[in-house]
Amino acid sequence: MSQLPQDLKYTKSHEWVRTRPDGTLEIGITDHAQHALGDLVFVEVPEGGRSVTAGDACAVVESVKAASDVYAPVSGEVLEGNGQLAAAPETVNTDAYGAGWLYRLRPAAGALAAAALLSAADYQKVLDAEGG
Repeated sequence: MSQLPQDLKYTKSHEWVRTRPDGTLEIGITDHAQHALGDLVFVEVPEGGRSVTAGDACAVVESVKAASDVYAPVSGEVLEGNGQLAAAPETVNTDAYGAGWLYRLRPAAGALAAAALLSAADYQKVLDAEGG
């Protein structure tokens, strides 16, 4: 079973969101998502300064099995992409909720409150419904 940190928020499309102490967000894909993809061989993260709208495809993770878009869970401005993943995409497999974060975002005013984010318990229900 995938691990689900209780302090994170989740999306139905398998992204996680961590609110950092300064109010910015750190975003990645869930342990469930990286397991489903298998060993990652390529990760493309957004560059700092890019504006994204909730639901936009803004990153790509690619495994030997498939490539998958990663969607912005919240509207805002990308502060930075995790440049370490270009040389070590497998970090997402080994530490999905830590060093495997994809990008950091400054949410637009009111965007976080309007976002359709799930608690860990609600995300588990999504996984259960998918048979995961």
